[in-house]
Amino acid sequence: MRVLGVDPGLTRCGVGVVEGVAGRPLTMLGVGVVRTPSDADLGHRLVAVEEGLEQWLDEHRPEFVAVERVFSQHNVRTVMGTAQASAVAILCASRRGIPVALHTPSEVKAAVTGSGRADKAQVGAMVTRLLRLDAPPRPADAADALALAICHIWRAPAQNRLQQAVAAHAARAPQTTPRAPAARHASKGRTA
Repeated sequence: MRVLGVDPGLTRCGVGVVEGVAGRPLTMLGVGVVRTPSDADLGHRLVAVEEGLEQWLDEHRPEFVAVERVFSQHNVRTVMGTAQASAVAILCASRRGIPVALHTPSEVKAAVTGSGRADKAQVGAMVTRLLRLDAPPRPADAADALALAICHIWRAPAQNRLQQAVAAHAARAPQTTPRAPAARHASKGRTA
């Protein structure tokens, strides 16, 4: 399985490609950051993120794209930029028919380090170890993108089994049709 991980951001959008299967050693195929100038117009920044992601998709041809799920923060401006970059990543993948998975930061941290509360240094150290790298990828956005890809590779088999079980259960469940509510009597035994 080849996965492009995307740590969305307008100024720095981390990208990393990992190949492998759960239970086997993983291989990093590429890591980097798509950058946009903070003083540029929002539209131009979004186009730059799209162009950068399209280059990564063209070069690495992933089977899946894993994007960090946007979560609430106190800084609305940061959340908006992250959400916008996330939408661009989802759009680029969906346009090509590539399945997209969203993973929360705590899911990624737990998958890679064993703790959903791990800090960036711990995530970087584990990514370095798991991918047998000489040093942690820099900046942290790049390491986070690789962590997203690793998380998806490890979680996808369990998620697929769960989805198959739910689909099988739904197929076996008797199909019921909603009944119309019983008509109410207007007079309830009273006379006018």
